[in-house]
Amino acid sequence: MAKTKFRPLHDRVVVKRTDAEEKTAGGIIIPDTAKEKPMQGQVVAVGPGGRDEAGKLIPIDLKAGDKVLFGKWSGTEVKLDGEELLIMKESDIMGVIS
Repeated sequence: MAKTKFRPLHDRVVVKRTDAEEKTAGGIIIPDTAKEKPMQGQVVAVGPGGRDEAGKLIPIDLKAGDKVLFGKWSGTEVKLDGEELLIMKESDIMGVIS
């Protein structure tokens, strides 16, 4: 089966969440139901960018592979080819983790 190709439009970014921590710092194992969804992930794809009032393209300052930090309730969850992804605007991303 062919993998679905998805290209975000405008200033949207596709992010795959990184896995939540399975243990606390003290070594307590956290069950799946109690895990908080992580607020960081890896950029999978980026759109071409938004446009200003004059219609000039403003490119996105992210690229596929960047590790990013985003707001707790940012983005829209989608499932493509069985993979859970988030689609969000570039402005929802707080920064790149290096």
